[in-house]
Amino acid sequence: MAKIALWIITISDDQSINDIATRLSAEGLAIREVLKEIGCITGSADDDTAERLKRVKGVVDIAPDRQIDVGPPGADETW
Repeated sequence: MAKIALWIITISDDQSINDIATRLSAEGLAIREVLKEIGCITGSADDDTAERLKRVKGVVDIAPDRQIDVGPPGADETW
């Protein structure tokens, strides 16, 4: 069984973000958020689907969505 991961997809600004989201969904991305203000779409998919999404017209980049912890105020270490 393929492992499902969360992804952040950066899109180009020469097309409608909603059109790109529709194409990504048709290719297998379970969309979580469409972030129009920053030109990104988040969603979940397995690794094979993520590779396929890279070829969708309007996709600039796909990166894993990672949890980030900046720690408490005044902490010496973050991340």
